[in-house]
Amino acid sequence: METRELGRSGLKVSPVCLGGNVFGWTADEKSSFAVLDAFTGSGGNFIDTADVYSTWADGHKGGESETVLGQWLKSRGNRDKVILATKVGSDMGNGRKGLKPAYIAKAVEDSLKRLQTDYIDLYQSHRDDADTPQEETLEAYGKLIKAGKVRAIGASNFTPERLAAALSISAKNGLPRYESLQPEYNLYERAGYEDALEPLCVKEKIGVIGYFGLASGFLTGKYRSEADLGKSPRGEDMGQYFNERGFRILKALDEVAAETKSTPAQVAVAWLIARPSVTAPIVSATKVAQCQDLIKAMRLKLSAAQIETLNTASAA
Repeated sequence: METRELGRSGLKVSPVCLGGNVFGWTADEKSSFAVLDAFTGSGGNFIDTADVYSTWADGHKGGESETVLGQWLKSRGNRDKVILATKVGSDMGNGRKGLKPAYIAKAVEDSLKRLQTDYIDLYQSHRDDADTPQEETLEAYGKLIKAGKVRAIGASNFTPERLAAALSISAKNGLPRYESLQPEYNLYERAGYEDALEPLCVKEKIGVIGYFGLASGFLTGKYRSEADLGKSPRGEDMGQYFNERGFRILKALDEVAAETKSTPAQVAVAWLIARPSVTAPIVSATKVAQCQDLIKAMRLKLSAAQIETLNTASAA
C-alpha cells in the first residue's frame, strides 16, 4: 500500500483515512472491530476519531468512539502500526469545549485514557475557538508535543483566514503549526474547499483529510428516490442532494464505475485520492463490505478523461 506524508509532519498515512464517527454508534464494538481489522489487514493505517463522538446519540455522553478504538488497539497490540488521529474542542456538554490551554490539557488526558495509549499521532482542533487567542492554543499543543503525548497537530473546520493566521503565528513564534486541515469535501461539496482553502493548503504544504467523502452516503448511489431515505439513520439527510446536480453526479459515477468495473462509492473516493492537494479522504464504514469499497478505492486509478467527466458533472 502506498503511503503519503501528511503535510510536513513526517507521518506516513494510507490514501484513505477510516472515519471513526460510527464506532460505538451505528457500529457496535463487534462490527467496529471487524471493520478495523479489514481496513488495517489490507494496508490501511490511518484512523480518525474525536472526543465528541457520539454525543448526539440518545444516552451517549461522548468518548464512545475513542473507547471502542482503545479496546481494539489493546486487543490487537498494534498501536505502533496505526496513525491515530483524534480531536478536541467540540461541545462535550457541561462546559467542556473550546481550545483554552487548561481544557486541552485535561481533554488530552481523557482521550489518551479512552484510547489506551500514551500518545496521539495527530491531535486536531475540531472547531475554531474565537474566544481563545491562537497563540495560547498553539503553545498548549507545543507542551503536549514536548511531553511526547502528541506527534503533530491539525485543524478542522477552520476558515482560510483563521488557518492562515494560525500558520503565521506558528512561524513568527516558533510554535508547532497545523500540519493538516479537515474540511468538508466531496464531489458534491466542492466550492467551500476549492475556492480559498485549497490554494492555501497547497502553498503551505498542509495535508488535507476531508470529511464526508461520500456525502453521508449519497455518493454510494444507495439513495436515488424518496423511497430510499429510510435505508439508514443518515437517510433523513439525503433530501438536500435530490436535485438536478446531485442526480447528474450520480449518473457520472455510474458511468465511470461501469468503465472501471467498480462501484460509485469506489469512484467517488478514488476521485478524492486523485486530487493533488488531498492527502487522504476520511470515509466511514459500518460493515466489512463497505470497508472493502474503501480498500478497492485506494487501488483504483482513474484516467484523466474519467476525472474530467466527474469534474464536469459536479461543477457548480
